[in-house]
Amino acid sequence: MTSTILVTGGTGYIGSHTTVLLLQAGYRVLILDNFCNSDASVLDRIEHICGIRPDVVEGDIRDAALLESLFAHHPITAIMHFAGLKAVGESTQKPLEYYSANVGGSVCLLQAAQNAGVKTFVFSSSATVYGDPVNLPITETHPRSTTNPYGHTKLVIEDILESLYYSEPEWRIARLRYFNPVGAHPSGLIGEAPQGTPNNLMPYVAQVATGLRPQVQVFGNDYNTPDGTGVRDYIHVMDLAQGHLAALRYCQQQAQTLLTVNLGTGKGFSVLEMIKAFEAASGRPIPYGITPRRPGDIAACWADTTLAAQTLGWTAGLDIRQMCEDAWRWEMRRANQEAAG
Repeated sequence: MTSTILVTGGTGYIGSHTTVLLLQAGYRVLILDNFCNSDASVLDRIEHICGIRPDVVEGDIRDAALLESLFAHHPITAIMHFAGLKAVGESTQKPLEYYSANVGGSVCLLQAAQNAGVKTFVFSSSATVYGDPVNLPITETHPRSTTNPYGHTKLVIEDILESLYYSEPEWRIARLRYFNPVGAHPSGLIGEAPQGTPNNLMPYVAQVATGLRPQVQVFGNDYNTPDGTGVRDYIHVMDLAQGHLAALRYCQQQAQTLLTVNLGTGKGFSVLEMIKAFEAASGRPIPYGITPRRPGDIAACWADTTLAAQTLGWTAGLDIRQMCEDAWRWEMRRANQEAAG
């Protein structure tokens, strides 16, 4: 029987791109999503890309009865866990919602998986667990500390997974700490589609380029960086999806494992550098204004990706030009569709 992968949050930004690669690799995919930050139309576009429509159940990972039913009625062999709330700024305003959805939801999911004997688990963690970096580039042994509730939820879930592994070593767990996902599928059919005001830089820049917003808000230009703006390790979402597929295959080949790896490019770009790169990709000027720093933000962050290359045979292959060009293709398609009604 074909292996079925349960993908929580599978219609979201990273989940949808990973779902495409899973389907193209021959896996059956069962998506569990409550569509709180995504749209069911993503399923049509995944089907258009792959020629296969993933199975989907609408629901919340905190619904224990629903999870029990899913594991009882589907031959699930592994879980990719993307579901959760993810805005740093919002997490400082709504911490209880973040702890409930992210930590509470993950515990419910793990309990259901444990009860069903499904012990292969790929977790969507984040570089926010490193807090304000002590040194750069950041290796996986870097001390963990967080500057916001969102990052703390990821750190707590990592600790839960570690405790679970040491209590039951037959688990095969990958904790993937990824940096700043950007870009879109090269078809232009799926990409980042935030509801309301984007919390991340590139979709905001793209909406300024299309004329949807007047200018980019640059949060702070007084950091200790070359141009004063925040520096981040931006990784193409397709590279990130490939990293998830590599992690799944690695776990499936192990009798037991607790793998923790960074997924990034190993290079940092500032906010102003990203704006300039997007201007080049779009051929449009992108005005910006400087506003105060956001609570919880840090000056600079980029990955040491050596361990991912050594253990998974994975490295990021797409550069900043491709990130911006693919994001622009996706954004133009969205803008044209909205204009057409």
